[in-house]
Amino acid sequence: MVERETDIDLTAILKAAADPTRRSILTLLAQHGPMRVTDLAQRYDMSLNSVSKHIKTLENASLVSRRTEWREHLIELKPERLALVDQWFTDLRSIWDMRLEALETLMTKDIRND
Repeated sequence: MVERETDIDLTAILKAAADPTRRSILTLLAQHGPMRVTDLAQRYDMSLNSVSKHIKTLENASLVSRRTEWREHLIELKPERLALVDQWFTDLRSIWDMRLEALETLMTKDIRND
């Protein structure tokens, strides 16, 4: 099976978001806007290096971006990337809605024939 670019992106996003700490970081950034790496690290019972590795994984999936102001590294959510996940779930929902409608039609026909 040939993967489209959006499939590859979606896979990277879902893999990055599979970890509870990374999901928590995404939630914090959505709630508070850009945050310093050190401020993010203070919220977790792990080393700054460990939090930085989680952030790097999110950066590799393009879920967050990093900018430097003076000596501070600010991490910012890229919500447009989450739109890929939203679209995928919307597509799945559409497929299931069609299947459920087809099943309902079939069951209604079966009931009428009895």
